[in-house]
Amino acid sequence: MGKLGKKARKFAKKNLQSVLKDRRKKKALFKKRYSSKNGKSIVEDKAKLIHDSNGRNTEVEAFDDSPLDAPFVENESDVVADSSDSDGYLSEDISREDETGSEPGKFLEGDRCTSELMAQNIKIQEDLAVQKKKLERLKRKDPSFSKFLERYKEDIEALQNGDVSSDEDETSNRGRDSVTEDNQDKNTGKVLTVSAISSWCRLVKEEQKKEAFVCVLNAYRAACRYGAESVGLRFQNAETFCSLVMSVLSEADNIFRGLLGLSSSSYKKEAILKLKDTPQWVNVKPLVKSYLRSTLSLLDQVTDSDILAFALTRFRASLPFFAAFPYLLQRLIKTTVHLWATGGGMLASASFCIVRNVASLFSTDCFDNCLAKAFVAYLAQSRAREIVNNKHLQFLRNSLADLCSLDVQKSLPKATASVRQLSKILQWGLRTKKKEALKRICSWEYANCINLWVGFIAANIQDYDLQPLFFTMVQLINGVVGLFPGPRYFPLRLNCIQWLNDLSNSTGVFIPIASFVLDVLEYKIVREGGKPGPALSFQSVVKLPKNCLKSQMFQDECITSAIEQLSSHFLQWSYHISFPELATVPLIRLKKFYETKTKESLHRAIKHLIEQVEKNVDFVKRRRGEVAFSPNDHQSVEAFLQFEKSSLSSPFTQYYRSVLEKAALKGSHKNEKISLPRREKSKRKRVQPVENAANGGLINGSGHKDLDAVNGTKERVKRRALEA
Repeated sequence: MGKLGKKARKFAKKNLQSVLKDRRKKKALFKKRYSSKNGKSIVEDKAKLIHDSNGRNTEVEAFDDSPLDAPFVENESDVVADSSDSDGYLSEDISREDETGSEPGKFLEGDRCTSELMAQNIKIQEDLAVQKKKLERLKRKDPSFSKFLERYKEDIEALQNGDVSSDEDETSNRGRDSVTEDNQDKNTGKVLTVSAISSWCRLVKEEQKKEAFVCVLNAYRAACRYGAESVGLRFQNAETFCSLVMSVLSEADNIFRGLLGLSSSSYKKEAILKLKDTPQWVNVKPLVKSYLRSTLSLLDQVTDSDILAFALTRFRASLPFFAAFPYLLQRLIKTTVHLWATGGGMLASASFCIVRNVASLFSTDCFDNCLAKAFVAYLAQSRAREIVNNKHLQFLRNSLADLCSLDVQKSLPKATASVRQLSKILQWGLRTKKKEALKRICSWEYANCINLWVGFIAANIQDYDLQPLFFTMVQLINGVVGLFPGPRYFPLRLNCIQWLNDLSNSTGVFIPIASFVLDVLEYKIVREGGKPGPALSFQSVVKLPKNCLKSQMFQDECITSAIEQLSSHFLQWSYHISFPELATVPLIRLKKFYETKTKESLHRAIKHLIEQVEKNVDFVKRRRGEVAFSPNDHQSVEAFLQFEKSSLSSPFTQYYRSVLEKAALKGSHKNEKISLPRREKSKRKRVQPVENAANGGLINGSGHKDLDAVNGTKERVKRRALEA
C-alpha cells in the first residue's frame, strides 16, 4: 500500500473513529477533577497518561525542585517562646523576694497558673488570627466595607487604646495608675551618673550587696533596650552608658559564679543543672535570667561591629547558664548565626566561637539546630550572581566545615542527604538539559555547597570512613565538568578541577584531571594580539559574559589558571614512582600547545613548566633505576622517595613555590587552597571545647587566646561610645 498524501493524512486524523476515540479519552482524563479524599491531582494524571501512552519514564521530567537546604530545614527549630511573662525587670524589694523564695509551693502554684495562662493566650491568639483572616477576606470582597473601616479608623484606634471610656473605667484606671506610679516611682525619670554606677559596682565587688547588684542589672536592662522601647531610666551622657555596659559585661559572670559557689574555670552545663533544685539557685535565677535577656537584646539592637565583638567575647563565659533557659538558648543560636553570616572580621569569629561552643556543650538537638541554621545562612550568603567578598565566604565555608567536624557521626547523614540532593539535580540536568536545571547547577549556591562538602571530606577522611561519600562526590564533580564544556563556564570548570585536586591530595587516591586542565589550556578563542578587554576574576563568577570571550585578558587568565592547577596536580605525584608515565601524555600536549603560542609571557611560562616536569621525570627515573624491588612489592613502592618528600627536595617543589608567589602577587590564589604537600600523614588533632572561656579571650586557630585583640576591642568600644 502506498504512502498517503498530505490531504489524506489530514482527513484521516480529523475523521477516523480511532483518532476521535483516543482524543475523547485524553480530553476526559485531562478535565477530570478528583476530590481531596482520594489524594490524586491533575498533574499526576497527566504524567501517568504520558507514561502509558508513549512508554517513556517521566521521573526526571517530574523532578521535585526542592531547595538545596531541604535536608537541614526540617531540623531547624524556631525560637521557643519564653514561658515567663517577665520582661527582665527585677524588683528591688529583696525582702519580698526572699519571703517568696522560702515557699517553694507558691513557685509550683505560680508555674501551674502561668502554664494555664499560656494555653489560654495561645487559644486567644489562634481565634484572633482566624477572625483577622475573615476580616481580610471581607475587605477584599466588599470595597465599601473597606472604605467604612478607613473612615472610622481613628475611632477604632481610640477604642483599642482606651482613650474613649466610661466614668467607671476612668475611676478604675485612675486607681491602677496610682498603684503603678507607686511601684515605678523609684525608676521613672531617674538620671544615672557615672558616680552612681561606680558606687553600685563597688558595693557589689567589695560587700556583695545584692540590692546594689539588682540596681545595676535594672540599669543594664534599660541600657540594652535604650532607643528600642521606652524605659524609665535615663543616662547622663555617653560615658555613663559605656561605663555601665562595660562593667556588667566584664564582671557579671564572675559575680554569678561567686553567688553560686562555682569556680571561674568551670565550663560545664552539668554544674548549673545540679544547682537547679537548690534554694541558692532560686535566689540567683532571676538575676541570671535578666542578664542573659538584656545581653541578647543588646546583640539585637547594636550595629557597631566592635561593640558586638566585645559583647560576644565576654558573653561566651556565661554559656553554661543557658542550660537552665532553653528558650533563651534558641534565641542565642539564631542571633549568633546571623551575626556570623552577615558580619566580618572579629565579629564573625566571635560569633562562630559561641556557635561552636554551644554545639559542643549542649545536647544533640542543639548541635543539629546549630548546624541547620548555619547551613541555611551559608547558602543564603551564596545566592548571588557575583561574589563580592570571597574571603568572607571562604571563612564561612571553613568554619561550617569545622562545625560539622565536631561530630562527624551526626553530620555524615546530613552531608549524605545534601550530596544526594546535588546528584539528583545534576541527573535532572544531564537528562533533560532544561534551562532551569542548567541555571541551577551553574550557580554559586550549587558550587559552594559542593565546596563545603569537599572541605568536610578532606578534613575528616583520614579519621573516619567517608569513602562512599568521597566516591559519590568525585562522580558528581566529573558530571558537572562534562555538563558545561563551553568557554563561558571555564571559571566553574577550574573550580571543579580545584575540588578534585583537594580530594586527591587529602585521600592519596589518584584522580585523572590533567585532561580537564589541558582542554582549558588548548581552547583557542581569539587570535594573538587581540583587544586587552576588561579585567577578569574567575573567583567571583561561575559563568562569564559573552563580551569577555574575545578579549586577550580572558585567554591569559585561562592559561595562567590552567598552569596553576596542572602544577598542583603534578606536585602531588612528583614523588611517586609512576610519575614518568603519568606525565607522558600531558608533556606531549603541552609541547604541541607551546608551538602554537607566540606571546612572549605565555610562551615563557609554558616552556618553564615543560622544563620543570621533564627535570622531575629524569629525577624519578634516576632514583627508580637504583632500587632493587619489583613493582609487585607494594610496601616498597609506597615508601619510594619518602625521605625526599619529607624534606621537599624535588626539583618540581622549588618550581611550585614560584607559582605560589606569582599567584599571591596577582591575587589569583585559589581560595587559599594551593599548598605544598604534607610532610607526613598523621591523625587529625581535634580542638576540644575551650575550658578557660570564662576569661573572655578570643580563641585563634592554634587554640590560644588573642588577648591583644580583646584589649584592642575594649579600647575601640570605649572610644566609639564616647564619640556617640
